[in-house]
Amino acid sequence: MFAFPPLLSYTQNMKTLTVRLPDVLVAEIEDESRLRRVSKSDVVRERLRQPRRTAGGSTSELIGDILRESWQAEVPAGPPRFRSPKKQKLAESIRAKKLHR
Repeated sequence: MFAFPPLLSYTQNMKTLTVRLPDVLVAEIEDESRLRRVSKSDVVRERLRQPRRTAGGSTSELIGDILRESWQAEVPAGPPRFRSPKKQKLAESIRAKKLHR
């Protein structure tokens, strides 16, 4: 008896691409992979081959969607620039004077 690989896998020479995805999307891909019993790579390849599901589908609309999502993302606040409130206020006043020149 022979084991045959899935139809989508290993039929062509392929390159490796690393991408960072949101946790929600990764969970969705993993669930689909488990349900269909195919690799996550196969699921991603299929999704990349599918036509876009947006109404207009123009490039500018897709870029707009991506930008809107990135603007809504929450970024954790970094550490304060100065530990002392006095130094922070001094730095802000110096910056304000430089902006008004």
